[in-house]
Amino acid sequence: MEIYISNSEGTPIYEQIRRQIKEKILSGEVNEGEPLPSIRLLAKELRISVITTKRAYEELEAEGFICTMPGKGSFVAPQNPELYREETLKKVEELLGQALETARGGGIKPGEVEEMFKLLLEEE
Repeated sequence: MEIYISNSEGTPIYEQIRRQIKEKILSGEVNEGEPLPSIRLLAKELRISVITTKRAYEELEAEGFICTMPGKGSFVAPQNPELYREETLKKVEELLGQALETARGGGIKPGEVEEMFKLLLEEE
C-alpha cells in the first residue's frame, strides 16, 4: 500500500495516513478483509514513529473502517453502506462548497450556478 507523507501540507502525519487509507477503502482499492501493513512495518516504511501510525489506525478503527485482531494485525472492516453513503455526501458537500466559492469569486450569480447544475444533471 503506497502512502505519501507531505511535510509542507500542514496536516498532521497521522491524519495524512488516516485520510489516504480511508480513501483507498472507500474507492475499493483496498477491499473488505484485506490486511493492512502492520503498524511497525508502515512506520518503518514511512520513516516515522510507531506512535503516529498507531494513532492513524486507532482513528480508522473508531470510524469503523478497519478492525484490529491482537496478534493477527489490522484488516479492512466490512463496509456499512450507510457509512459509505454518508462519507460520499460529505465529500459532495465539500466539493459543492468549493464550486460556490469559485463562482462567487468570479462574479457568477447563484441563479447561474443553479442553471449550470441543472444542465449537468440533465446530461446524465
